[in-house]
Amino acid sequence: MSSSFFIKKKENAKVKKHAEAPKRKADVDGKSKVRAKKANSKYNEEISSDSEAESHEGTRKRQSNEEHEYEETPQEKKLRLAKLYLDQLKEEEEKKAEDDSFETDLIAGRLQEEVLEQKGKLQRFIAKDLMPPDASEIRVLRGHKLPITCLVITTDEKYIFSSAKDCSIIKWDVESGKKLHTVPGGRKGTEDRHVGHTAHVLCMAVSSDGKYLATGDMNKLIMIWEAETCKHLYKFTGHKGPVSGLSFRKGSHDLYSASHDRSVKVWNVDENAYVETLFGHQDAITGLDSLSRERCVTAGGRDRSVRVWKIAEESQLVFHGHQGSIDCIQLINEEHMITGADDGSVSLWSVNKKKPLSTVKQAHGCHGDEGLEQPHWVASVAALQNSDTVASGASGCSHNSQVQLWKCGQNYRSLEPLFSVPVSGFVNSLKFSSSGQFLVAGVGQEHRLGRWWRIKEAKNGIYIIPLKRKLPNPEEAKVTE
Repeated sequence: MSSSFFIKKKENAKVKKHAEAPKRKADVDGKSKVRAKKANSKYNEEISSDSEAESHEGTRKRQSNEEHEYEETPQEKKLRLAKLYLDQLKEEEEKKAEDDSFETDLIAGRLQEEVLEQKGKLQRFIAKDLMPPDASEIRVLRGHKLPITCLVITTDEKYIFSSAKDCSIIKWDVESGKKLHTVPGGRKGTEDRHVGHTAHVLCMAVSSDGKYLATGDMNKLIMIWEAETCKHLYKFTGHKGPVSGLSFRKGSHDLYSASHDRSVKVWNVDENAYVETLFGHQDAITGLDSLSRERCVTAGGRDRSVRVWKIAEESQLVFHGHQGSIDCIQLINEEHMITGADDGSVSLWSVNKKKPLSTVKQAHGCHGDEGLEQPHWVASVAALQNSDTVASGASGCSHNSQVQLWKCGQNYRSLEPLFSVPVSGFVNSLKFSSSGQFLVAGVGQEHRLGRWWRIKEAKNGIYIIPLKRKLPNPEEAKVTE
């Protein structure tokens, strides 16, 4: 194409020369020669003649630039841009793969924890690091007029719900210690017009998502509340005796209830519906607990049995071990639990063994004259889920009661005392926060189930006990870093 262009230019030059006037022929010839020379020079430069006298280096640079600028076809440009785009995508994918790998490892770790938790084999070893709190660090919340009977902590650890023999329900802010909502109790005989309880509230439970609060009273009633606002939603009837235990199945809105009528009932709170009733205990049920599995555990009071109820299979496992009335029960994980009895003993159990794995007798000491000593009975127990730490609360004839913390030995085959926290009155309810940062005790002048003994010096209140941990070893900290 360049050679035809060159010939065309020369012909144009000749036409011009013949068209010029003769008097300017000499000038035109001279100028034409100059233009021809320049044209020759230009076209020779484009074909890169080796005989050029110009700088070869400059020529090569211009040639390279021009070749790059003019000789890249659209197809080549598309390929070059596509390659750049693919390189960019590859770099982004590699970075994403690194992030995904980290997230996958994190998820795998969580899944592994969940599997171990379901099997009852997940155990956080924190007991060895716990330290007794200073008395000045323990906060006491007061608001109920009569003895505290029960309490719960929300999963996010922001709120505490408590109830008492004054039939009221109070929602507390953990951080500030202030009351957020109060549902006042009503007088007996005002059930038709009063929104709330008109009899002692014995038990309560909050769903794991913090949506529902359930409360049970001496009048055989279960009430469901919106936890956020304390608005009354439903009333469940059906038990023929005082409701003594409530628990939501973790991760669901299935509710289990236990009663002095010796039955366990299953409810669906979302549907405001009754599901079924389970029988087996020979005496009033005094406590109930559940975790993620479709099962619950109960303490049978004076029938001296502990039972594991397999809801789906419609079967139950029966365990014996205490010499007195089993008054409280709590699951440590899906396979292990702790109980307390009025004979003063605390026991650790496995769902695979019919007898306790470990029992501590007179766990809170004795009271009375020499030769007539009686053990302080255990009124409440608590477990920090999936850990080696549990607690028990004593009731007795003195206002100098205590909350005792325990370390579970290997495979839950022993209980070792850690330290005790003195409180004033009957420890009617105990709960660990989900993270184990604090323990809450509901304390009253009377036992939650009766008035056979009253400690006048005691004060009704909610004790928030911080669980301090030892600072890590500096050498260990360096290794961690």
